[in-house]
Amino acid sequence: MTVLNTIRDCLDALLHPSARYDALTRARHRAFMAPRLLGSLAAFAAFPVYLAMRGAPTALEVAAFAWLIAPILLSWFLSRTGRYEGAHVLSSLALTGLVMTVAMTTGGIESFAAIWLVVVPLEAALSASRRAVAFACALTLACTAALIVSGHFDLLPPADANSASRGIFMAFGVASATLYAAGLAFGAESLARTSVALLNVEEDRYRLLARNMSDVISRHRHNGAVQFISPAVEAMLGTPVSRLLGHGLFDRVHVADRPAYLTALSDAARGGEARSVEFRLRREVPRAGARGPNGQVDFIWVEMRCRPLEQASEVALPPDAEAEVVAVMRDVTDRKQQEQALDLARTAAEQADAAKTRFLATMSHELRTPLNAIIGFSEMIVQEDVLMIDAVRRKEYAQLINDSGQHLLSVVNGILDMSKMATGNFEISPEPFAPRAALINCCNLLALKARENAIDLVTRAPEDLPVMNGDPRAFKQIVLNLVANAIKFTERGGSVTVTAGVEASRLVLRVSDTGVGISADDLKRIGDPFFQAGKTYQRRHEGTGLGLSIVKSLVALHAGEMNVQSRLDEGTTVTVALPLAFEPKAGQASSNIATLTPAVRPATPVQPHQVKKSA
Repeated sequence: MTVLNTIRDCLDALLHPSARYDALTRARHRAFMAPRLLGSLAAFAAFPVYLAMRGAPTALEVAAFAWLIAPILLSWFLSRTGRYEGAHVLSSLALTGLVMTVAMTTGGIESFAAIWLVVVPLEAALSASRRAVAFACALTLACTAALIVSGHFDLLPPADANSASRGIFMAFGVASATLYAAGLAFGAESLARTSVALLNVEEDRYRLLARNMSDVISRHRHNGAVQFISPAVEAMLGTPVSRLLGHGLFDRVHVADRPAYLTALSDAARGGEARSVEFRLRREVPRAGARGPNGQVDFIWVEMRCRPLEQASEVALPPDAEAEVVAVMRDVTDRKQQEQALDLARTAAEQADAAKTRFLATMSHELRTPLNAIIGFSEMIVQEDVLMIDAVRRKEYAQLINDSGQHLLSVVNGILDMSKMATGNFEISPEPFAPRAALINCCNLLALKARENAIDLVTRAPEDLPVMNGDPRAFKQIVLNLVANAIKFTERGGSVTVTAGVEASRLVLRVSDTGVGISADDLKRIGDPFFQAGKTYQRRHEGTGLGLSIVKSLVALHAGEMNVQSRLDEGTTVTVALPLAFEPKAGQASSNIATLTPAVRPATPVQPHQVKKSA
């Protein structure tokens, strides 16, 4: 083994730089140079022995031995140029020239050297080049024809008539040709084994990549049919590779995304450029305890980058051949969810900005109007001597100033209450109280306002309503806000009905009106701070948009539920359900309302029978 390693190291030192970094090319160059250098050296070593046994050589024998320098020159040519195919062509010429020279002087086609012409194509086969093999075959046939024609027309010198020596030379020619052909066969086998070993190494490398990459690699026809897909898809989609071949992958693409999926593959196959597309794939998630591979189904977002498959340069595709596409798919569900979260956050920020703008516009109006009234009428009272204001007019102005101040105070109190609820500083003090008395008291306070607007205010509260545990101040604020809102948004001649009853262990309060109603779009945001239904330029009623927001927050603090049902131009029904035996949890008495879950159910249009007019 040490001798073989030494020989291999010497041959590697002679290799051209272009052949040193590719294992198969290095093996081919080494297989070309090794037999020629060793054969030439062996021939030169045997030449003195031949002279001792033969005596003085003839001119032909000297020329034949001199011709053995050609393999050394061929090895030098390959070592310096790296042209493997060209070296084989020159080798075929050199071997054919040597055989022809010996055969023409030893009997032509009947010479012992003619058998060596068969070796020339075999030697060229090691080049792995069709052109080199074709050239060697043509050269061999041409030389064979030349020997036959020359022998037929007696153009060659007569062969040795001694049959014994002729038989010895024939046996030598056959044996030497056989040994040389055996060497070529072993060299071809060695190259084939090296090629298979390298192929196995490459397959193992690509198999390692395909099995351990989280991205999925696939090969498609231009119509999307899958020819190959890496095993990583099993972890991604939860289904075997065999079920995704052909159109199995296409069947899992979301119906809405299939045109984009096929368009990307078709463009990549036809246009020759890389394409990128995002689509949804159906994934099977095994259920806990379920048998078999099938389970719950959901969709994941996948990004696919596809490009035309690059064929080997040696392979010539027919003009009508269909282009194929190689694609790399990656699960981008997390990124999509983050993008959706960002979109939601952006939308929420835009809504908050719009709410701030509406709040500033509303506050500027709600605060400026009573302040202007207070300033204007107070200035008139100051100038009562000049304006000659009598006692009746002075009293009227004072009442207007008082009303404006009370309105301004209610606006400020509403803002303060909402601010306390948002920051967690609003405290509730649960205690037993009679809800019927509180309800009737609130309705009596608003009865005058309803009468001035020609609205029937109907109260229906059974006398056997049980005592409930809660904050009576918060309960009154809930009733006052709901009833005041109902009166505000009901046209003259309409009605507002307030009913109370017990359902299960909860007190259910319903406030129904026959007012203007709320649109479906605005109904989704009812209860948001400073939100007012309808467009600003269409609104005919004053207000800050805090009434239902305060009600929703107080209901949430009492662990209750609020449901709003409405239809435009037909009326609105607000239902509030509060527990009769409310017991606040530790820390809930002054908790942050933002951390509570407001129990406002999705709004649905009120049915006509839900709005009752009083007789």
